[in-house]
Amino acid sequence: MARPVTLFTGQWADLPLETVAKKAGGWGFDGLELACWGDHFDAEKALEKDSYIREKKDILAKNKLKCFAVSTHLIGQCVCDPIDERHKSVLPDRLWGDGKPEGVRQRCAEEVMKTAKAAKLLGVDVVNGFTGSSVWAKLYFFPPTSQKDIDTGYKDFADRWTPILDEFKKQGVAFALEVHPTEIAYDIITANRAMEAVKSHPAFGFNFDPSHFIHQFINPVAFIEEFPKRIFHCHMKDSRLQLTGRNSILGSHLDFGDARRSWDFVSIGHGDVKWDPIIRALNRIGYKGPLSIEWEDSGMDREWGAPESLATIRKNDFAASSVAFDAAFSSKG
Repeated sequence: MARPVTLFTGQWADLPLETVAKKAGGWGFDGLELACWGDHFDAEKALEKDSYIREKKDILAKNKLKCFAVSTHLIGQCVCDPIDERHKSVLPDRLWGDGKPEGVRQRCAEEVMKTAKAAKLLGVDVVNGFTGSSVWAKLYFFPPTSQKDIDTGYKDFADRWTPILDEFKKQGVAFALEVHPTEIAYDIITANRAMEAVKSHPAFGFNFDPSHFIHQFINPVAFIEEFPKRIFHCHMKDSRLQLTGRNSILGSHLDFGDARRSWDFVSIGHGDVKWDPIIRALNRIGYKGPLSIEWEDSGMDREWGAPESLATIRKNDFAASSVAFDAAFSSKG
């Protein structure tokens, strides 16, 4: 199927966008999913400087690339999170400010709304990202945690994100939450709970990424089937289980890339994600958007892994059949 295959630039933000675009174009990617960090895409600059969008488009065009989505994972994370020093490392100084948590959350919420406006100027209608969560740290219910406590967390999410989603709707842009541990939604049940919290807001949907389901023992196809109208974007990323009887699916406080971890992200085709049933499920729901490769593998050079991943996804992105195979058995001419 001729779905565009793009490269998410988040893991390449140490390089200038011009460099990443040249590499991706040379490898044969159809486009880039621009991360809102590094020099790749800055919503504030896009709104302040008339030439900013044109400069980004020129870089893409020069390398025969398009942009179908931008991603604001780092800033979105800080909208609902309990803020601490870790967040300072992922935010520009102007958003961190004095570091007082509520101020950080408010500034980041405003920045996400700006990102919707900037995305519209760029000509894209999807912004991917995280939401953060005030209740992720309460994942294990001890000391005893009540459903009232969790309901308070989902209400906080709705209170903070509904005005943001209203702005997205006004701009004609959708927000696609990447369902992911540490977010308000990390599996099918919590994704439904998040959807209910924002009353099925038309601007709220999901960035499907199977790598975050595999290590939680969630069937990625079940997620696609649960939300057929709310899959706004797709990340292509792989992960691999490495349970030894000594480690835990919780990660054991080990860094990514540590061989003792129970699971880790790996380059596409080197993990436990089964791509055939995922492509078939995307075909069934009529998803025609980009397949965006989010390349992560601590044990492989990224300039080897990115083009190899591109080839793997192109090989697996088949179209649904337009005929019944047994129609050829008919004896009628």
